[in-house]
Amino acid sequence: MYGEPLAFRMRPTTIDEVVGQKEIIGKHTSLYKMIKNGFVPSMLLYGEPGIGKTSIAYAIAGTTEIPFVALNATTAGKKDVEAVVDETRLTGKLILFLDEIHRFNKAQQDYLLPHVENGTIILIGATTENPFHDVNPAIRSRCGQIKQLSRLTEDDIQELLNRAIHDKQKGLGELAIQITNEQIQKIARGSGGDARKSLTLLESIVYSSNKENDTYIIQDEIIDDLIGKIGVYGDKKGSNFYNLLSSLQKSIRGSDVDAALYYLAHLLESGDLVAVNRRLLVIAFEDIGLANPSVGTNVLSAITASERLGLPEARIPLSVAVVEMCLSSKSNSAYKALDKAISDIRAGKVGEIPKHLRDGHYAGAKVLGHVGYKYPHDYPIGTFGGWVKQEYLPSSLEGTKYYEPIEAGEEKRLAAIYRKLEEFKK
Repeated sequence: MYGEPLAFRMRPTTIDEVVGQKEIIGKHTSLYKMIKNGFVPSMLLYGEPGIGKTSIAYAIAGTTEIPFVALNATTAGKKDVEAVVDETRLTGKLILFLDEIHRFNKAQQDYLLPHVENGTIILIGATTENPFHDVNPAIRSRCGQIKQLSRLTEDDIQELLNRAIHDKQKGLGELAIQITNEQIQKIARGSGGDARKSLTLLESIVYSSNKENDTYIIQDEIIDDLIGKIGVYGDKKGSNFYNLLSSLQKSIRGSDVDAALYYLAHLLESGDLVAVNRRLLVIAFEDIGLANPSVGTNVLSAITASERLGLPEARIPLSVAVVEMCLSSKSNSAYKALDKAISDIRAGKVGEIPKHLRDGHYAGAKVLGHVGYKYPHDYPIGTFGGWVKQEYLPSSLEGTKYYEPIEAGEEKRLAAIYRKLEEFKK
């Protein structure tokens, strides 16, 4: 039995051994060709855990044979970086792989700047967080490549698992393992595109299996049991969590029920019910709006129920809310109109409030001319209620239009009333 974990042993030693990420470092890419020609640019690798950031960094170092130092920003400090700078005096230049680079504060990142600038340090920074949010802009500007990695495909994971099973030097090739292609596929599917997770899972499955005549017999029950303990990646404070929230909203806006339920499931598995509820309430008013005003009330009711129930029962009212929003008519006209008004105010397009609208509930209001307001309820108009023609906007903004009704759902009726009232103003 090996001392080092399988995922560590199977780390690629050259870029030709990297599994997946063909759009980043495949043979057709400029990055692959640069590295093969001995040139390594400073770069930032961004993506979820287990999808190859560290592996790519080590593979680049192994391909070029440039001196290589790896640090983790969660534990390394300025002294560690100073030691790396001192080493460049001996090596001329080196590759510094800085994992979790977003954990370095501004001062620590700034210390690297001149050395990255003059090329003595080739920086490969890895982060699970969006580098445009969490990495110093000065560092970003000095990295010629900012690459967002994707989760590996099921085929990529199967390739990696098969390689690990048959590799006699680094993998499990010295062991006799009885495993089917269907079982490998199940492991790949259960790893969720995470290479490290898939190899950890494979290793655990093999050593949990029964041996017959020195052969490990892989059983479906073992696979199912261990896959169930793998868990879901979704840091409540991380970029992936916010990507999930964004994907949920865009799926609801796009009326895709299945996609919306998928993202809701992923978010609820992360356990942050508060953030999910907040986003669902925003969606009800931002994307459904006047087309179906009752949705806001229904979603608020579902959220209240979810808060009282807690997880896992909270998923039940929330699923109802998400399906209803997906299949509802949609309109963003109300908040878009408000945003136009806010933009005008910020741009200085303001004017004097008409005197007849100003507060007149105090002695002296008449002296100031705060008179002339017509009380709409005194002017009944059909079944609408009360309406009377008078100016409400400042005179400098007279005739300005912010609201543009959308012919959808309930707003179609409201739009007809709006247009009728506009005719009355003429």
